[in-house]
Amino acid sequence: MRKEKNNIFGIHAVSALLEQNPQRIHRLLILKDRHDQKIQILLEVAKKHSIKIEFLSRLALDALTHNQNHQGVVAIATENKKYTESDLEIFLDKLDALANPPFLLILDGVQDPHNLGAILRTADAAGVHMVIAPKDNSVGLVPTVCKVASGAAETVPFIQVTNLARTLDYLKKRNIWIMGAAGDADKTLYQGNLKGAIAIVLGAEGKGLRRLTCEHCDQLFKIPMQGTVTSLNVSVAAGI
Repeated sequence: MRKEKNNIFGIHAVSALLEQNPQRIHRLLILKDRHDQKIQILLEVAKKHSIKIEFLSRLALDALTHNQNHQGVVAIATENKKYTESDLEIFLDKLDALANPPFLLILDGVQDPHNLGAILRTADAAGVHMVIAPKDNSVGLVPTVCKVASGAAETVPFIQVTNLARTLDYLKKRNIWIMGAAGDADKTLYQGNLKGAIAIVLGAEGKGLRRLTCEHCDQLFKIPMQGTVTSLNVSVAAGI
């Protein structure tokens, strides 16, 4: 059996993988005695791509996913393609050819897989062209991220870079305006200029943006808080 990092689970995550990158799937594991319509659709697509199908007990699927909510579906697959700085220029060149200006989301040290999954889902819905994060002290595309993302991990490019500050400088040279979310900023999100080519930068859970990251932003903004709480979960902030 392959390592857990190659196990994609959940109806939406596996459906997206089958639709976008079926060649990555080696085997499709289905809960025994589950024959509902959603499963039948997955089985039909898997057979179309000649993917081996196995039916296992709930206990076996629970063990493969460490008792996470797999919904009776697990795909044994190769890892999602890992993008690095070397891919960044290629992606930006492609964006230059689009009618709409580049819209990027940058995450400064998000470590919770549930947060990253939710952020990717929001990014897909909002039309974000790519999500960028540092390699160190940040979560990657682990199985839980793919499950929570509900397919967005297959559609939104996720690029991990070695030096975030250097990447921000490079984006500036590509005429992309860098806007960072910081609780102590003078202007609110609604006072900022969100037109044109922009990259929105969000900080880690609890810590926010690092000082060096703030210094490399063109402008800082805050989300106005009308109630008594002083901060938001980073995935909620991304949604706003």
